Amino acid sequence: MALQVTETTFVSHGTRLAGRLLLPPGHARVPVVVLVPGAEHASARRIYALQRLLPAQGVGAFVYDKRGTGDSGGSYTQDFDLLADDAIAAMHEARRLAGGRQDRIGYQGGSQGGWVVPIAARRERVDFAIVSFGLAVSVIDEDQQEIALEMQLKGYGPDVVAKAQAIGAAAERVFASGFTEGLDAFDAIRARYRHEPWYRDVHGNYTWFILPLSRHDILTKAAPAFRFGTPFHYDPMPTLAALTVPQLWVLGGKDLEAPSAETSRRIDGLIARGRPITLALYPDTEHGMTLFETGKDGQRTSTRYPRGYFRMLADFARTGRLQGDYGKAQITRPTGGAQVSANPGQARSIAP
Repeated sequence: MALQVTETTFVSHGTRLAGRLLLPPGHARVPVVVLVPGAEHASARRIYALQRLLPAQGVGAFVYDKRGTGDSGGSYTQDFDLLADDAIAAMHEARRLAGGRQDRIGYQGGSQGGWVVPIAARRERVDFAIVSFGLAVSVIDEDQQEIALEMQLKGYGPDVVAKAQAIGAAAERVFASGFTEGLDAFDAIRARYRHEPWYRDVHGNYTWFILPLSRHDILTKAAPAFRFGTPFHYDPMPTLAALTVPQLWVLGGKDLEAPSAETSRRIDGLIARGRPITLALYPDTEHGMTLFETGKDGQRTSTRYPRGYFRMLADFARTGRLQGDYGKAQITRPTGGAQVSANPGQARSIAP
C-alpha cells in the first residue's frame, strides 16, 4: 500500500524532535493517532509497526522519536510532565501536517506511554486516548506487583512473597532517592536473605538490576545509568479520574512487566463511577499485547498478536467506542459499568 508519508521536525521546550506523518491513500478525512513512545531508548520511527498498521486500516498515524533517541535532540528522560508536553507538541505538528485530511485526533501510548498519554490529554483536549499494556499505579507499585506476581508464579507462598517485596521496597527507596538514601538498609536486607533458596528468583521491574551489585558498583554504575528523572511516586489516579476524554485501556492478563490485576480493578472502578473509559482485557497476552509459548526453562517466546487487537485500536480512533468482534478480548464498556464479553462462555480473569 502506497502510504502518504511526510517527514518532519518540530520543537518542544527548545528541543528539536523528529517525526513522521503517515496517511492512507486518497483524499478522505481520517482520524490521526499520535503514537507516544514508551521507555525504550530506540527510535520509535524505526521500530513502531503501528505507524503502518493503522494507515493500512484507513487511520492516520504520527510517530516521533522520544527526546534523546533516534534523530531527536535533547537528553533521554522519563519525566512524565516533560514527555506529556512533547506529546502535545507532536499532536500540534500532526494536526498541521494532516490539514484538511484530519478528522479526529488523539493519542496511543504503550507501557510507560500509558502514564504520559492521560497527562497530555488532560492538559489539552483531544478526541480520544488509548493506553496499551499500561498502568494505573505508580512506578513503585509496578515493581512491587511484578515481584509478587513472579514469585507466585514460581510457586512461593505469601511468607516468601512478603520477604521478596521487602527486598524490593529497600531497592525502590534507593532508586526513588536518586541513589542518595537507603543503601545501608538495602545492604542489610540483602545480607539477611541472600542465602535463602528463593533469593535468586527475586526480580521485579528494576530491583533485579542492583541486587547483585556491590555498593561501589551501585554508586558508580547503576546511579549514572538510572538518573532519568523518573517520578517513582507519581499517582496516575487523580488525572484518570478527572479526564473527560474517551479512553480505551487494553491490558494483558498475563503481563509480567506491567501486572494488570490492580490496574484492571482501578479502571473498572472508574468505569463504575461513570468515567468515559472502555477496558479490554486479553486474558492470555503478555507485555506488548503478544501471545506466547513458555519453554521448559520458563522463558516466554512471543508468537503473535491476538486476533482483533489492531482492529480494536483503529475502531476506537474512528468512533471512540468498540462495536464488533475483537477475538477473545473481554470488554467493559462505559455504559453503567456492565461487562460485555466477546467470549461469553469464559469467565473474566480476576488476576493474571
